[in-house]
Amino acid sequence: MPVKTLTRAEISDAIAESINFPRHRAMEILEQILEQMIVGLVKEGELKLSSFGSFNVRKKSNRIGRNPKTGKEVMITPRKTISFRASHILKDGVSRK
Repeated sequence: MPVKTLTRAEISDAIAESINFPRHRAMEILEQILEQMIVGLVKEGELKLSSFGSFNVRKKSNRIGRNPKTGKEVMITPRKTISFRASHILKDGVSRK
């Protein structure tokens, strides 16, 4: 079964419809929320959303990988990734459905 991608437009449309708000304003608010999430992750390295979960920036150190085509060893440079851990409330809500 293909995974459904929830777009920003769909989220802002749902917000606008549920609270009887102009669509363009709902989109502006959504964009500001997402921007603040990015700022929080960049500044603090973590972001916690109550009753939803927490996002954390993790640093991956350099390591040796292997090119699957040639089998040759390749140095993979250090990078940052984002991990997400769901709250118990979110997990419980999903398991009930």
